[in-house]
Amino acid sequence: QVQLVESGGGLVQPGGSLRLSCVASGFTFSSYVMRWYRQAPGKERELVASITTTGGSTNYADSVKGRFTISRDNAENTVTLQMNSLKPEDTAVYYCNFYRRAAATNYWGQGTQVTVSS
Repeated sequence: QVQLVESGGGLVQPGGSLRLSCVASGFTFSSYVMRWYRQAPGKERELVASITTTGGSTNYADSVKGRFTISRDNAENTVTLQMNSLKPEDTAVYYCNFYRRAAATNYWGQGTQVTVSS
């Protein structure tokens, strides 16, 4: 069965850094675009970053561009989000995601909490 397990969240000071990891299993990881979403209290879930199957192309929300970096290691079935220069507005639960068209299904991890103090 599909599993996406995030880790690396925590409490950090403004300007600090965190590295989130998502370990995937139960599907052919290298065949899918992987994404990171986040959801802050009272706000809708938003797409933060995406990465193509080989890692050759990435996309970022304007709010994180230049500060966050998404990467993947297909040999380890992991996708990573390096977050630098963190701001209080980055506070959210961060989720790992992919979409499987054959099943018409979005798959989500359980989420990891990132809190940036002010």
